[in-house]
Amino acid sequence: METVRPFFISGFMTELMCYIGQQSVYEEASDNMKRLTGTEVSAKQIERVCHYYGQKIEDEEQNLSLEDKKTQYEKDKLFYVMMDGGMLLTREESWKEMKLCRIFAHSAIEQVNENRKQISQSKYIGHLGSHHEFWAKVEEHTKYIKQKVIIADGARWIWKWAGEKCSDAIQILDFYHAKEHLCQFAEEQFENMKEKTRWIDQQSLRLLNNQIDGVIEDLEIMKPKGGAACKEKMTLIKYYQANSKRMQYKTYTEKGWLIGSGPIEAAHRHVIQQRMKLSGQRWTIEGAQQLANLRMASKSNQWHKVFNAIHQTAAA
Repeated sequence: METVRPFFISGFMTELMCYIGQQSVYEEASDNMKRLTGTEVSAKQIERVCHYYGQKIEDEEQNLSLEDKKTQYEKDKLFYVMMDGGMLLTREESWKEMKLCRIFAHSAIEQVNENRKQISQSKYIGHLGSHHEFWAKVEEHTKYIKQKVIIADGARWIWKWAGEKCSDAIQILDFYHAKEHLCQFAEEQFENMKEKTRWIDQQSLRLLNNQIDGVIEDLEIMKPKGGAACKEKMTLIKYYQANSKRMQYKTYTEKGWLIGSGPIEAAHRHVIQQRMKLSGQRWTIEGAQQLANLRMASKSNQWHKVFNAIHQTAAA
């Protein structure tokens, strides 16, 4: 196989370096290259190759035709759009938020067993930078989706974007975040464990039955046990009032929709953190984005984009 500029390494070796480099830290990737191929490749060379092609596939993504982007979302009508942020340590700006979006079709949810579901195919979009730059990347996909269900916690930046750019989308507050806030108040309000557990279970059941207004009314007349409980009570009421329209959980579940944002939380762990938030790691902003691009291509089952970028470089 001919060598690929600008590194003058064969296409096969280049692809292998990209794949192993996005899977493990560069020093381990160097060791793995030697074990698998008998070839000594420095960690620094693997890093350079990963960064180069991580940038290449992002550039190619931006150059895709409208038809190519649209066809990704024509097979299914209903898609979930989930977003969240996680911090990475950078050289230029200390801790900086990597924003990640996970898009998947309702039909991609598979029932593995009675208690477990899995998602067979997802599209990941990530950006280490401003909300506006991240939204621009996401919108290149969401604008082709006919019906969107956005599930998130109470992060204002997500709901602000949803209101401005996806006003036709169904917005759902993650049920488990809603319950977590309930538990925080109960921790301050109840001393007796059985009483606390019973109250949490009762209110959670009411939330699941579209009774958010009743829960808020009961909280408003409930006498707090102390200063900390009073503070948590007011925080809880404001949180529920701000999100009440997004908390019609019985309506959502009757339609068969998800009500939890677990898929995006899991995505942050296995797409970003497992490779990029290890002990002692500190990234350049550019390098972190480039490696994240490779990770997202791999986890989106779109490794062909890396393969194509390598062989287009060879043909140039």
